[in-house]
Amino acid sequence: MKDLDIVEVSRLSGLPSATLRFYEEKRLIASIGRRGLRRLFDPDVLGRLSLIGLGRAAGFSLDEIARMFAPDGRVRIDRRMLAARADELDRTIRRLSALRNGLRHAADCPAPRHMECPKFRRLVRAAASGAIAPPPKRTPQRKT
Repeated sequence: MKDLDIVEVSRLSGLPSATLRFYEEKRLIASIGRRGLRRLFDPDVLGRLSLIGLGRAAGFSLDEIARMFAPDGRVRIDRRMLAARADELDRTIRRLSALRNGLRHAADCPAPRHMECPKFRRLVRAAASGAIAPPPKRTPQRKT
């Protein structure tokens, strides 16, 4: 496959050119030259962009994703970091599942008033205590 200019990479990846330039500034991708004023990329950049997209979907920061690539461009994923993120997702899933179940019960509760329902009152207490609060903002993990 021939080298791709930034417009072609944008079209094939679905990412705006501005995002590609930003990723290049963050050293997540690298252009291999220019054709006129347009940056050129090796076709392998599409696979790299897919990995970046997967990392973003999993909630990793761009800095965390950048550490998943060796200086020579090869993928080097920290398995402990993946396991920690999976554990975090498990906690989020449990919290959201409990919240969903409480809301479904409240929607279908036969009690004349919601505050007369023991399950609804437990949901309200859990929310007040922070047990079902949104998770705190993640801070990128530092490389050790």
